[in-house]
Order: sequence, then C-alpha cells, then structure tokens
Amino acid sequence: MPKIDVNEQLFFNLLGKAYPYTQEFEQLLSSAKAELDEAPSDAVPSAERIIKIELNDTNRPDLWSTAGLARLLRMHTGGASHKAQYQAFLSAPGAVKDSAHRHVIVDPALEHIRPFMTAFVISGKPIDEPMLKDIIQTQEKLCWNFGRKRRSVSMGVYRSELIQWPVHYRAVDPDSTSFTPLGFETNMTCREIIAEHPKGKEYGWIIKDAKQVPLLSDAKNETLSMPPIINSARIGAVQPGDTDLLVELTGTDMPSLLLATNIVACDFSDAGYTILPVCVEHPYNTGFGKTITAPFYFQEPTKTTLHAINKLLGTELSAQEITEALERMDNTVSIEGDSLTLTPPAYRNDFLHAVDIIEDVMMGKTVEFFAPETPREFTIGRLLPITQLSRKIKSLMVGFGYQEMIFNYLGSKKDYIDRMNIDGTTTIEIANPMSENYQFVRPSIIPSLLSAETVSGNAVYPHRTFETGKIAYLAPEENTGTRTCQSLGFLAVHQDANFNEAASLVAGLLYYLQLPYHVTETCDPRFIEGRQAGILHEGKQIGIFGELHPQVLENWAITVPAFAGELDIETLVPLYQAKK
Repeated sequence: MPKIDVNEQLFFNLLGKAYPYTQEFEQLLSSAKAELDEAPSDAVPSAERIIKIELNDTNRPDLWSTAGLARLLRMHTGGASHKAQYQAFLSAPGAVKDSAHRHVIVDPALEHIRPFMTAFVISGKPIDEPMLKDIIQTQEKLCWNFGRKRRSVSMGVYRSELIQWPVHYRAVDPDSTSFTPLGFETNMTCREIIAEHPKGKEYGWIIKDAKQVPLLSDAKNETLSMPPIINSARIGAVQPGDTDLLVELTGTDMPSLLLATNIVACDFSDAGYTILPVCVEHPYNTGFGKTITAPFYFQEPTKTTLHAINKLLGTELSAQEITEALERMDNTVSIEGDSLTLTPPAYRNDFLHAVDIIEDVMMGKTVEFFAPETPREFTIGRLLPITQLSRKIKSLMVGFGYQEMIFNYLGSKKDYIDRMNIDGTTTIEIANPMSENYQFVRPSIIPSLLSAETVSGNAVYPHRTFETGKIAYLAPEENTGTRTCQSLGFLAVHQDANFNEAASLVAGLLYYLQLPYHVTETCDPRFIEGRQAGILHEGKQIGIFGELHPQVLENWAITVPAFAGELDIETLVPLYQAKK
C-alpha cells in the first residue's frame, strides 16, 4: 500500500488545524482509509518534521499527496462549508477556459510512440522547500503506482518564466538530438541519456526500442525534457523561490493523464496557487477531441437509490443524512424521489458502480457510526461439492507426483496474452488498474505455472506442478458477460516430457474420479499442432492438454520440453456427485 511523507507544518496549514498524535487524529485518518505509520520526532526542527502515513486504498491516487489527504480530512470535518471551488480553471465539454498564449503543439509522429499530453501553469507565489518536496513526492507516487512506472503517465515540472510559447512536443532522432540533462553539466544525445543517465537506466526501457523518442522544447528550440525520462538542466531545474511553473504530463492513456492532471492542479489550488490552463493541440483524436485544454473535467455521474444504500448498509438513513455523508467526501449530490445522482469531484474517477457510492456514504458517516451486531441466524457450515471435488483432485495430483502451487488471479497482458501466443479476445481487462502487473484477470492457470517455471531453471528436473483455482473469461451468453469457474491446471517440464505422458496423466486422473471422457483433435496456438487434444464430456470440450509450443517456451525462457493441460472442474461436479 502507498506510504507518503507529510511535512507536518504544510499538512496542518492545509488542514486548518493542528492535531496531537492521539486516538482522535488516528480516527480522523481512518476516514481516508489511512493510518499513522510514524509520528515526527521531537528532536527535529519544526519546519522539517515529517509525518509518515500509510494509505490502505489504491483506488484513490488523489490521496497520495499532502494536499490531497488534507483536502479529504478537511472536507470530512467541515462538510460542504469547506468545499473548494475549482470551476475557475476547469474546462469541460462545451465550456473551455481561456489558455491565452499558452499552447502546446504535438507532432503527428508521436501517435505510435507516446501520443498524449496535458499541461497547466501554476502562478501566484514562490515555491518553498516543503512544497517542492511534496511536488516531487506526488510526481513519483502518481507516475510509479498510478502511471505504471511512467509508462502510461509521467510528469514534469519546469520554470515557466524561461519558456517561450508555443511549446512543441516532438518525435526526434535519439542519435542526433542532444541536450544537457538534469544532474549533468555536458550535452548528451538522447541515446546516451537512455544508456548512461541514472534515470535513463531506470526508465529508458519505455522508449528505447522506438526509432524516434519524445522531446519537449519551446519556441526558441530550447529543450525542456525528454519525456518520460529526464528534465533539462536549465528549464527543468526547479528550485525553491521559483514563482511560475509549467506542469506537463505525457503518456499513453488520456483518461489517466486527465485524472492525474486534475489531481495535481487541485492540490496546487488548495495550497493557494493560481492555476492557468494550457491548450494542447493533438493532430489525432485523443478520445476527448484533438484539442485538450487542461485541467479538464471529464467525470461521469453515477446513480443509485436511497433504498439500495440503506439496504446494503443495514441502515435507515434519510435523504439529508446521505447527502451530508457524500458531501463530506467532496461529492455533489442531487436526489429526486428515491433516485440519487452523484457527481464526483474533478480529482476522482473511481465511481464505477452504485456500490462505490454506498461505500462513500459509509466513509462519510465513519465506521464508528455503524454499531456492531451479532449474527441473527445460526448456520452449520459444510463444504460445497466443488470444494470436495477440488480436494479429491488435489490428493490425486499429489499422488501422481505433482507439487501444488498457489498464484494470484490478476496479471499482465505480457504474461496472459503475449507470451501464450493467443489473441486475448476473451480475456477480461480491469477498467482502472493501478499497475500493469494487475491489469488482466487470468483466463487460464497455465501462464501462472509457467511464471513459476521460468525462475526454476536451476532446480533438479523433472518439474511437475499444478494448481486448482479460479479463472475467468468473457462469455456473452452469461448475464454478466463473463464466466468464472474452478479449474485444474498442470505442467510437467523435463527432457522426456511428451504428449503420451500428458495423456496418461489425464487418463489416470479421470479413471480414479470414475468420470468418462473422450478426446478430440484441437488447434490451440499454445500447443504443438498434432501433439494436443481436447477433453470431451457429453460432447462438450471441458479441457485440453498437449506439448507446449516451442514459441511459448521461448517466450518464457524455458529451454526444456514441457507439456501442460487444463480441466474445467465445475462441469464435472454433477457427474462426480452422481457417482458417489
């Protein structure tokens, strides 16, 4: 979970009240799903005292900064009377703010490299040391966690008074384009920066394979930065005392960029700075039009009913009480009869379902509001048939010499699709993932087993592993559009691993389960053609096994022959129950 370092003086100034580090303060933090990790030391000067806070919710990147956390706590204690007014700088569809001369022109060549950009300028007062440190922390937290290690979102801050507009976001040749990067005193080509600069070594993987790389420069052709790697040593070297700053964000996902832009802009606004919009002109569509004037409000309202809220929370809250609770979370609410419509603030985009509204009601009322209750019904637990069958299968697989594994149900496109030689048309993608490593729901157990095998090359062969667990995939015939099922996946890796051994394993497993089956030819790209077979039950394919395709093994850096298979356990439950 994210942890942030909060300057005590800045935090309490933004909060409007200083708190002792007692139970009252910890209860206040709980309204943001946060907890005190470490109070500041009394031996540290007051201007340098740091509060360490751990956040227990990855769905709220707006809380990963001093200003964002203080905003929620301020709203929670003061309600609508503490609501900030961001409309002065927020553009919206049909209502675009004036960006004056502040324009950015995007090169068409960036469409397939790093296509999107947003920006704004802050003005009004000099940046002090605590605020500068918080800017850097916000930049790192947003771009590392929310921006997938800068791949989908990166952020740069520049000395605006040194910039001559318009700014150009261009694609350039990495071998012939050079500038002096931050932390260095000599010019380096973009290729040299990727290879030799500390930030280039850390983030260069994002653009190193591109024939051209992104470059941000002003009308004088002076370089601001090479997104998403490093700023320039002059315009990009922000220091305490600087008054006007340009904040830009580049990336591959426009909704994420707009949300991150709104978060940072609202943070600066809360800290007393004036936000000046910047117009970015894309030569291609961004999903929000070609021209984006940011900060930009793009959030959609979410609806539920008062009845649904009270039913799920087990309460009898009035419309007024629900409204007040949601306003404490900085939402705008309108109620007509039993229907409630919530409009989120500009810095939030986490309302995907009516349940998200209900959760905000709960957080607005605080957990302490809900009195604990003893369960009213007495039940006796028992194992479900699917669990009984799964346990039976586990025992048999162990008896066959296989070792049980347990894996996460979420993973990356690289593991679940690219490395498996499939098109991924039925793979479920998470709408708002916090990391590319948890972007997809696994459609098969085999990639999970291969992920363990790829780091087990030094272990003595043979390797035989299995897992019984959940998989999920798109299924238009279902009411939800998806299907989740219990599955068995197995993998064997050794010099003599072949189709016959896989077939013997399947035959032995289903023999001991007393379940009849047939096999049929299949054409699955994960397996070698002619060395694979589908498992049929009552004419329906419920599984597959075969020798893994050499390309799949190469993708996983496995140098030893292997076979794998998978079996849908749930379809076997009725037949297994009848045999008992």
